[in-house]
Formats: sequence, C-alpha cells, structure tokens
Amino acid sequence: MFYKEMLKLYLVTDRKWLNGRKLTDDLEKAILGGVTTIQLREKNLSNEEFISIAKEVKKVCQKYHIPLIINDNLEVALATNSDGIHIGQNDIPASIVRKQIGPDKILGVSVHNLKEAFQAKIDGADYVGVGAIFSTETKNDATNVTLDSLKKICDNIDLPVVAIGGINLDNISKLKDINIAGIAVVSAIMKANDITAASGQLVRELNHD
Repeated sequence: MFYKEMLKLYLVTDRKWLNGRKLTDDLEKAILGGVTTIQLREKNLSNEEFISIAKEVKKVCQKYHIPLIINDNLEVALATNSDGIHIGQNDIPASIVRKQIGPDKILGVSVHNLKEAFQAKIDGADYVGVGAIFSTETKNDATNVTLDSLKKICDNIDLPVVAIGGINLDNISKLKDINIAGIAVVSAIMKANDITAASGQLVRELNHD
C-alpha cells in the first residue's frame, strides 16, 4: 500500500560514492537515520547484474519495511517484484508501465512542469518527482526547475510531489514554504562520512517548521 509519508526522505542510490563499502550496508545506515524510501538507480549494468543487486537491496528494505523503487527498468522491477518503479519523460510511457505493473505497485514519474505532472496523473502515477531544483553533480544533463515552478506544480496537482536535484542541508530551508511530500537526495547522504547522521540531520530539517 502506498501513502505519501513514504516519500519524506527518499534516497536515490549512486554506487560511485561507496569507496569500497557495501551498498547494502550504506543503505541500512541510511534507513536507520530516517530514510523512508530507497530508489535503486543503476545505469551501467546488465539486467542480470541489476536484478542481483536489487534482490540484495530488497532484503534490507523488507527488513525495515521500506519500499524499494527501481529506476527506469521495467524488466528488473517485475523480475524482483519490487514495490514500484520510477520513470523519466524519455522512458516507457507511464500509462504502459502502469498496465504492466498492475494497480498495486508504486509508480513515480519525473516531471519538469505542470503539463507533464497532469499527464503523469492521467497515466496512473502515484507521485511525481520534480527537478532538478538545484544544480546537481549526479545528473549533468538534468533540466533545472525553479522554486516557483515547483510551487505551481504542488499547488495545482492532486498528487504527492517529491523535490529532487542538489538538495542538501545548505539549501533545504528554501523548500519549507512549498507543499512537497518529501525530498529525494543522492550525494547528501551517499557521500557523507556518517550516513546515519546525515540522514538524521535531513529528517530534522524536514520536521523543522
């Protein structure tokens, strides 16, 4: 079952920050710090390798009752029976993905404007990810979205909105007056020396009105 509180602190993985550590160990630390959803993002693996990693990550997510979302790969999402899938504007159309995964799995869609957000809702999305809000080193080709545009989407779409893109402790306060369901982060947690502490700090900022 999907509920928007799952989206509060949404971690997107990036193994380039591991420095020899195990991904599953870092994800467990992040969950203990307060991460509420894990999105497994792998752009350079075969499906076989992706599925193998996803199965290991799924064990950690199930241990803590945290949803596992697969990034952009329908075959991997179906093969691992993950909790859901997140797709971009250039991936398989969301309406087709919804038919493939059925009504009960979580479907997230990346959007950059209100038109795309409305279409995502029509296509069966459970939530939308909006960004990049700030400049990001994770996705060099990311389209920037202004804070005004983010607010416009939040105020006009009847779907939970997750802000993504370069969000960290230094700029998170700029989002406090916008009705987002949560934030998605990568390096703010993945490259931290103390992942549990970094996650906890972000949660405290999100809870600070």
